[in-house]
Amino acid sequence: MLRPANLRRNASLALLACLSLMLAACLLSPGKFTSQLDLKRDGTFSFNYAGEIHLLALSKLADMGRNAGSDTFTPEPCTIEGSDAVRTCTQREIADQKSAWTASRSGSADKRRRDADSLKAMLGGLDPSDPRAAEDLAVRLRRQAGWRRVDYKGDGLFDVDFAISGRLDHDFTFPTIERFPMANAFVQIAVRNDGTVRVDAPGYAPAMSGEPWRSMMAGAAVAEGGKDAPKFPVIDGRFTLTTDGTVLANNTEEGPQNDAAGQHLDWAITVRSPAPPMALVRLGR
Repeated sequence: MLRPANLRRNASLALLACLSLMLAACLLSPGKFTSQLDLKRDGTFSFNYAGEIHLLALSKLADMGRNAGSDTFTPEPCTIEGSDAVRTCTQREIADQKSAWTASRSGSADKRRRDADSLKAMLGGLDPSDPRAAEDLAVRLRRQAGWRRVDYKGDGLFDVDFAISGRLDHDFTFPTIERFPMANAFVQIAVRNDGTVRVDAPGYAPAMSGEPWRSMMAGAAVAEGGKDAPKFPVIDGRFTLTTDGTVLANNTEEGPQNDAAGQHLDWAITVRSPAPPMALVRLGR
């Protein structure tokens, strides 16, 4: 049976593991939003995203990772060999436990420093522990084409309005952030040589709301000593694709609907959505 100290130590390790997995899988996640994509047969397009974007590295998640683990040594109970009966630990056993704990804390501190350096690299030099980091990022985004409004709401949450138009003579991905070496895509448009384009929206999926990591983090936080788990935005949005081209494939419930501009596809995005939006459209080129 795991002793309380072991449970706390395992919870700390789980907390750090969840942190690494979440940052690798979904650095950015949507909250409440509306998004539209319009594809024209002449190869032009327009795209809009209005609503919430959550940057996990600026939430309490990073603090939990940095502070994981106890700062006070607590001896673990010793047991009689061959049974679970508890006995009094010898001074040598307590000293060995403390030596192992000190070495573990030192290794954890080194790992946290390496993780902090890696996180700063992922954020293009931004330090998530710096209270100015969020506004520095907002300023950086406002300089980029398309970001018409970027307001920071606290705890990693931004309220944004993004809109851009252009010609599909190349692939398109949203979002991209200056100096970020990587950012998970909300929407991707892949241009094919046969005049079709494939639209995928991997970011408009339940996984981007923090599940299953949300539940794992909550459990680890409780086991670690009642720490508050970070709050993730609940995904709740609508994605609409309009086109005067030909819809060849899609995964909406109703399929393409006719309208004055041609056809449109609608996806309601919630934590119960079965799959991220997908469509294949033939343009007139």
